[in-house]
Amino acid sequence: MSFENKVVIVTGASRGIGRATALAFGERKARVVVNYCANEQPAREVAELIEQNGGKALVLKADVSKKEDCEALVQKTVDAWETVDILVNNAGVTRDGLLMSMESDSWDTVINTNLTGPALLCKAVLPYMMMQKSGRIVNISSVSADNGRRGQTAYSASKGALNAFTRTLALEVAAKGVTVNAIAPGMVETDMSGAVRGLANKEILKQIPAGRYAQPEDIARCVLFLASDESSYITGELIRIDGGLTLGIGI
Repeated sequence: MSFENKVVIVTGASRGIGRATALAFGERKARVVVNYCANEQPAREVAELIEQNGGKALVLKADVSKKEDCEALVQKTVDAWETVDILVNNAGVTRDGLLMSMESDSWDTVINTNLTGPALLCKAVLPYMMMQKSGRIVNISSVSADNGRRGQTAYSASKGALNAFTRTLALEVAAKGVTVNAIAPGMVETDMSGAVRGLANKEILKQIPAGRYAQPEDIARCVLFLASDESSYITGELIRIDGGLTLGIGI
């Protein structure tokens, strides 16, 4: 798969799935916007690796839960590289806790980051994609959308809504050559899942038929496929990457 000179925005690209995805595009000579929210140094390191591997990188700070940041992120990308060919909505947060004791700020942070942010970014990039009659949008969801876990009402709700958003937006833009798909990872070996894995490592692994956690690169490879020309007739789909976890009872 070639992405030479394609303009790609990857949100939350300084670590985990976002980092692996940004590097994978960079290895294939794409022009990659490495978005981060809080920690600039890891994002700079990703950008350096991209350029060492023959791609081009632009490091941009943006909090995707904020409308003005989303609009500025896309505008700065277009100012630098004229368009946006691929958008990967990867940035996400958790604020685990039982609903009855959850502060409203925690709920708002999860919904605004995991759901409203992708919607705002899609709205901002679609004029460019529709004008050129081609574009790829990949939303990073979660198996938690369908397999609930105590303490994740906000997170599960945000990802379930993101799945519905993906299917509906795909209908709206299909005739313009734009595809919209989602990936639902299971338990991925990242910083975000570290606390859960630390508490119940053996129990979780017993429920994964593949016998291991996903690596960020496992998810990145599927992102590349959905962003490529090879997937041009696939839209509105959700692909689970969970090692068979959801074939059983879930976690």
